[in-house]
Amino acid sequence: MSERRYIVTGAASGIGRAVAEQAAAEGAALSLVDISADALEDVAAKLRANGNRVTTVVADLTSADEPARVVEESVSFLGGLDVLVSNAGAPELYLLKDLPIEAFDRAIALNVRATWLLAQAARPHLIEAGGGSVVATGSVCGHHPAPPQGAYGVAKAGLFMLIRHMALEWGPEGIRANSVSPGPTMTGLTEGVFNDLNDPQQRAVREMRESKLPLRKLGTPDEVAAAIVFLASPAASQITGIDIVVDGGMSTVLMPSAGVSTGQT
Repeated sequence: MSERRYIVTGAASGIGRAVAEQAAAEGAALSLVDISADALEDVAAKLRANGNRVTTVVADLTSADEPARVVEESVSFLGGLDVLVSNAGAPELYLLKDLPIEAFDRAIALNVRATWLLAQAARPHLIEAGGGSVVATGSVCGHHPAPPQGAYGVAKAGLFMLIRHMALEWGPEGIRANSVSPGPTMTGLTEGVFNDLNDPQQRAVREMRESKLPLRKLGTPDEVAAAIVFLASPAASQITGIDIVVDGGMSTVLMPSAGVSTGQT
């Protein structure tokens, strides 16, 4: 993967950071995107120290104007583009009866619209590179209802159809589009929920959630990132329009318990 050129959103922590680290380990050049400037620069500095070409773009992807700027600045640094990883996302924790329209709009803007606008801006550059790859981070919430994450689930379900349309419409141009759906995964979003095994309450929550998974363990950002980097790579050259679920077997359970999927990206 020598000098394959990546844009990775949500790259300051969690799954996005793991994607950046794994791609960098294979020689990629990267544009890292996040709303958290200091954390983003910390990731970039560590990758630069290992010899990778890395730039950062601080952006709020809920703004409709930002995705085009992100792609423009990224391509200016990278000199082209091979892979877009649209990973930025966050849940809105409301039951539908209490869901504010602002929270619903944020969920759609970040999880669906931003991916569309990023990919739309990236498309000419991916074509110029001879065909490239778009990989979006989905969620098991897009496959299974998990209150109180209704808005998030609706957004991720919409994301899956967006990816399938990209695969169908852009496949003749050499562009592949796929997604990866994490199940319960230990990220920054789950701090205070089940990450700290020294906290009796968090330990109890974690043990309860792990007991409901066939593999009896929560996922890690590295495990999800491995699927994303695979789909972005030439090894997946015949794969497009699909969603890989990385959930410890949660989807095999007839009725997943509500809330087990908190914290994806």
